Amino acid sequence: MNGAQDVLDLELPWTIRPASPASPRRRAVVIALCAGAALVAAAGAGLAYGDRAATALGLSGNAGPAVRLSMDDVRNVEQMTVDDKSQILVEGAEAETRNAAIPVSGLPLEKAASLVIPMTDGPAYTTALRCLTQAVYYEAATEPLEGRRAVAQVVLNRVRHPAYPNSVCGVVYEGSQRSTGCQFSFTCDGSLLRRPMPGPWRAAEAVAKAALGGAVDQGVGTATNYHADYVLPRWAFTLAKIEQVGRHIFYRFNGSWGRRAMFDARYSGSEHIPQIDYAALRQRLFASAGGMEEDKQLVPGLTVTPKVTDRHAENDVGGRLDVTKQWRLSIPDPVNASSQYRSAIAQDAAPAEQAKPDTRLAGIRQPAPAIPGAASGEGQVVQQ
Repeated sequence: MNGAQDVLDLELPWTIRPASPASPRRRAVVIALCAGAALVAAAGAGLAYGDRAATALGLSGNAGPAVRLSMDDVRNVEQMTVDDKSQILVEGAEAETRNAAIPVSGLPLEKAASLVIPMTDGPAYTTALRCLTQAVYYEAATEPLEGRRAVAQVVLNRVRHPAYPNSVCGVVYEGSQRSTGCQFSFTCDGSLLRRPMPGPWRAAEAVAKAALGGAVDQGVGTATNYHADYVLPRWAFTLAKIEQVGRHIFYRFNGSWGRRAMFDARYSGSEHIPQIDYAALRQRLFASAGGMEEDKQLVPGLTVTPKVTDRHAENDVGGRLDVTKQWRLSIPDPVNASSQYRSAIAQDAAPAEQAKPDTRLAGIRQPAPAIPGAASGEGQVVQQ
């Protein structure tokens, strides 16, 4: 794996077997058996596996050539993550150096087929847009525009490839229910606990809308994988390197799996965001922040150990922060807070200015006040 020839000669660690010709009767029997096997597998391993196997076998109604895709093939693809630390060879500066040494593949760069999800699809479009926007934002918010478009293209390429789920949210959240091994790290590393910044979120949403409207990023072609240049996963040597955009390096499958003809899986038309376990995300985020001890089991509504000095009933949690809920820390904008503070000070100072006496005539001698009765001579003392 140290030389250019070693990298280019590596193939996928599994075999793709084209379907052999068969008589109509035999084909019907094979399809029936395969469909039954897919249903049994789905019952034991989840519907995602069964759906993807059926798609690869041509049972989804596609007109493209059928390809036999075993459950082992799907699992091998799922292991290509950077979230699973056992897949990482090196990190940091050494990873950057070794990544740069991997040559760009000489395989053809084919333009991926577009995937259009009409806005008229209602909930399906709205949910797909949210999932794709999340992927672009959390994976590439600080990347150049080309990098954000490339990430969106990888998501949609996977939707069209039989080795992956056939929905946008299914691709984005694949593996998020496991403790490790999610395909897109932000779905399981605690990033979802951060509130998105409005500006970058709108920029990511614009990229997602264009991609769902049929825009295709030709720079990465049929790429299905990428990773940051500061990590080097094992699977980087089993794929064909396309190019680096920003901090991300993009890859396609070797052989027929990476050709445009393979990307013909039918879009499911159904989108669903799985339930997020925010407590598990917090635990993982704390652990990755420096080996912090796991939180003790929290009693809902009472997350601070009671003290004898607490002067309230046991069921009164006033003044306590319940972190067992899906709370978000919101820090006010310092600019707005400062302007509001100055405005409040100015309003408080206004009445004081109005009540202050006018001292401009303080140096002028004022006439003595008149004595009652002076005009009529009453009360006057005449000196003899």
